[in-house]
Amino acid sequence: MAEGFANFYGKGKIEAFSAGIQPTDVNKYAVMVMKEIGIDISRHKSKSISIFAGNKFDYIITLCESAKQNCPFFPGNAVRLHWDIEDPASAAGTEQEILDAFRTVRDKIKNNILDIYRAEQIFT
Repeated sequence: MAEGFANFYGKGKIEAFSAGIQPTDVNKYAVMVMKEIGIDISRHKSKSISIFAGNKFDYIITLCESAKQNCPFFPGNAVRLHWDIEDPASAAGTEQEILDAFRTVRDKIKNNILDIYRAEQIFT
């Protein structure tokens, strides 16, 4: 979801990549809740962080404690941010409850991305 928001709102001014310590399939609920707000991530692929080794980034953002602790070193002076956001994939209950958990996380990520863009004046 973070990659989807970053690239959607960055509109070609930035290029965002998403990767994980243990990549899995893109969760169908993530695809559904992003589609609700007009962002299609259905073609996104889960990638291993190792494919980006040696790359330089302006920002490195981790979304869970495990990622923060296991994120490899990247060269350069990247701003490192950590957003301790609960993984909605662990949500249980009815489909509506699971969707609500994904919507909550979606909205947190969206707000965090937009805060960075406002601070960096990416919209100008």
